[in-house]
Order: sequence, then C-alpha cells, then structure tokens
Amino acid sequence: MTGSELAWVPPPYAEPGRFSEHGVTVGTGPLAVSGTVSVPSGQAPGPGVVLLAGGGPFDRDETSGPNKPLKDLAWGLASRGTTVLRFDKATYAHRDVAAASDLTMTQEYVPHAVDAVDLLRSHRSVDPERVFVLGHSMGGKVAPAVAVAAPTVAGLVIMAGDTQPMHHAAVRVVSYLATLLPDQVPPAVIETFQRQAALVDSAELTPSTPAADLPFGLSAPYWLELRDYDPVAIAAGLSKPMLILQGGRDYQVTVANDLVRWRTGLAGRPEADIRVYEADNHLFFPGAGPSTPAEYGTPQHVDPAVIADIAHWLSHGQR
Repeated sequence: MTGSELAWVPPPYAEPGRFSEHGVTVGTGPLAVSGTVSVPSGQAPGPGVVLLAGGGPFDRDETSGPNKPLKDLAWGLASRGTTVLRFDKATYAHRDVAAASDLTMTQEYVPHAVDAVDLLRSHRSVDPERVFVLGHSMGGKVAPAVAVAAPTVAGLVIMAGDTQPMHHAAVRVVSYLATLLPDQVPPAVIETFQRQAALVDSAELTPSTPAADLPFGLSAPYWLELRDYDPVAIAAGLSKPMLILQGGRDYQVTVANDLVRWRTGLAGRPEADIRVYEADNHLFFPGAGPSTPAEYGTPQHVDPAVIADIAHWLSHGQR
C-alpha cells in the first residue's frame, strides 16, 4: 500500500470513549463548509478551540498523505476535556474559491473562522469566555487577524506560525531542498522562485499580475496582502494569552527565520508562552536528523508532549 492508501489510526493518546463527535455547518450561503465538533463526555462547560489548517486546500483533518495532524489534535484535546471544532477550508470544499483571481488570505480564512468561534461559544459544552483559536502554519499566521475580527476569542495557540515573508521563505525552502535532494530540485527551480519573489517585492506587482507569474500560483491580491501582513505586530496589539509552539527540525517554518520574530516582537510579554520541541518537524511529528518531505509520507502522529502541553494550557496555563 502507498502512504496515501494507508488508513489513519488513532494516536495512543486519543481515548474515543471520552468524547463524541457531531457534524456542523460553518459559514452560510454558497460558501458554507462542513465541520466536526469533538465533545468531551459528561463535564461542566469548559474550554473550546477552533482549529485552522495550514496554507493550501486542506480538509478539516489537514490530511497529508496517511497523516491527519488536525484530527490528532482534535481527538487528543477532546480526550482531555476541550471541545474542538475543525472544518474543511473553503478552498477545499469549493475549488472555484481556490481559483478566484481576487482571493486573499483574509478571505480564505477569516469569515469561516469567525463563524466557527461563534458556533463554539454557543455550544452546550463550552464556556463562551474560553474559546481559543489554534492555527497551524498559515493558520497560525492568520490567527491574530482572526482574534481582531472576533474580539471574544480568549487566546491563541500558534503552531509553526510563519513570520518570514512567505515569498522569501519559498526561496529559502527550495534552496534547502536543492541541497538535500539535488536530483529532485534542479537550479532552475530555485531561479524560478527567485524571479517570482522579486516580482512580489517589486512595484510592478499589481492586482492584475497573472497568478502564473507568482509563487505557488496564488493570485496577485493574495500576495499584495501577504507582503504587508505582519502577524507579530497584530499579535502584539492583542493583549491576549498566546501559546506559540515551534518544531526544532522544521525546515518550512524555522526557529532562525520565523520564531525569532515572535520572540523579538513579544519580548517581555508575560501572556506569550513560547516553546520549542527540538525533535519535531513542521507537522510536529518527532524524528531525528534533517527533516525531509518524505517524512510526511510515513504514518505518524503529533507529538504527545505537544498535545499534553496544549491541553494543560487551554485548561489552566493561560490564567
């Protein structure tokens, strides 16, 4: 069986007997999406958390080959007393959204995230004053903007939230992969990303610039918003508790290029709890040696230490 054909199995820290799940609709109208709420069994209203997947058309589980990191998080946290809402991204459920020439990160994430927050605040198992947003990768990058749009959000969990401008990070990542896997990433690929990144930085970028000329084929409006978006500055203005987590082996979002900005921008802020898991990669899977894309094709689960730390922080640590 190939990696994508392997069935997901629950992580050891998930205890399905301690929670139930039901479906919900997030958003309204033609862009509504489906979601799942994981509800701890038999307890007084407690914390709730909305999960936001990374960049790209991800389903509610953030399925990556045989792995489902957001499902790991949902089941692990629900087993420990937190109600969790995860949902399909609009770019996954409605492919025309992903292809829209005017798509921006805000449009892709914020309206559905705000609706999800409102849904959790009204859920019988949730204390409406204790609804958090947990974002992974680009979901972490956009999480501060979600908290601005939904002021009732109690705090943020940011997992591998990128802060380096994404077009610069793309050049860095492809250069890393070319060094690691020279047979798979020829110099021409690096040159293409360099050319595209230079266009994003230039005054020549306009809303009508063809997406084909830009990194990842994302629209010009997407890049116009991204190049001016500073998640750390937005987070610094929130005065909300934040748990910021980073994998030490992550080559996509790194300690040196991304976490350093969180540390600098939130220095001296007691409400910001920053932690590094040295053995973990971008999906917070533990391992050893240089991280490679091949790791994502092996069935794994989110680090149990990460699950335990998030669960404790949601229940106790941010107060």
